[in-house]
Amino acid sequence: MEFDLQWLLLGLPVAFGLGWLASRLDLRQWRREVESSPRAYFKGLNLLLNDQQDKAIDAFIEAVQHDPGSSDLHFALGNLFRRRGEYERAVRVHQHLLERADLAATERDRAQHALAQDFLKAGLFDRAEAAFRALEGTAFATDARLALLGLYERSRDWPAAIEVAAQLEKSGTGSFAVRSAHFHCELAQTADDRGDAATAEAELQRAREVAPLAARPLVQQAQRLMRLERPAEAMLVYAELRQRDPEAFGRLAEDYVACARAAGQTGVARAALEELFARQPRMDLLRALALLEGRSPGQCERLLPLLREQPSLSAALALLDTPSASWAEGAQSAARDAVARAARPLQRYRCAACGFEAQRHFWQCPGCLSWDSFPQQRVEEL
Repeated sequence: MEFDLQWLLLGLPVAFGLGWLASRLDLRQWRREVESSPRAYFKGLNLLLNDQQDKAIDAFIEAVQHDPGSSDLHFALGNLFRRRGEYERAVRVHQHLLERADLAATERDRAQHALAQDFLKAGLFDRAEAAFRALEGTAFATDARLALLGLYERSRDWPAAIEVAAQLEKSGTGSFAVRSAHFHCELAQTADDRGDAATAEAELQRAREVAPLAARPLVQQAQRLMRLERPAEAMLVYAELRQRDPEAFGRLAEDYVACARAAGQTGVARAALEELFARQPRMDLLRALALLEGRSPGQCERLLPLLREQPSLSAALALLDTPSASWAEGAQSAARDAVARAARPLQRYRCAACGFEAQRHFWQCPGCLSWDSFPQQRVEEL
């Protein structure tokens, strides 16, 4: 028992000394790590948070010089260059990363994705396409395909856009059926412009197969049949459009009347328009009914109830066009001009995505390139 106590008394100082030594070593190691961390990096972050990008870039460049092996510093610097529009410098930073032999595979893919974004922002679409294509099979494959889809839409490369949309849908990214239908419709329009009727017909049929509920293939098919002087067939397409998308049909109601007259089916058209107007009264349908009846919209007995239910300036303007003995001399003309001037900005279509306005309807917004972002009704009717 005395022997054990003796060793215990001797061991306590030794254990204490070893513990103290270990703590000192850990403290020195921590100090070395802190001192080795590039202070310029934290300075750059602080400047970036304060929206001082010029000084932040200088700080990051200094940090990279102190720690050339840090990929995170390179990414931060490259992204800063891209945000400032200095695309050439961003490209050099990310290409330098790709040339490093010691870069991990995940970091290499990240650098490839950043490089592709540099090319895209710089407007170097061919090089951006190749860079995004190189990301196939990586963790950035979906992002790359989405970027390629936007790139092909911008360059109007519809076959490539169809291919990428199919890949995205197959991978479970989402539904791209309606966008693909637009791509086929664009190909049909191009084929019609060059006189290739067979290809145009096939593309429109493919658009309808891809997105059976989409309005554009039906609209384009009906308009195409009218140009080919096949109004009876166009009437069948218009009938399908009226069932599928009454709002799109209402926008083209006057074209429908012209088609019905050419096909000798004015009775069918009148019944269809009256039935739709009873369910969804709007000025487009009233104008079409007035045209079918050979009179102005202001002479229709449906106008006043419509004006009371939907007090739009277009309806008021149509009413003012009707002569009235109760108007004082010049009052009708003045009122009409005032209403017409006030109604003009509202008689436009507005993109729901970016707010771009136009006098005619677009399937793809010229401003933000979104599909189906233009409502079928004008601003004043929404």
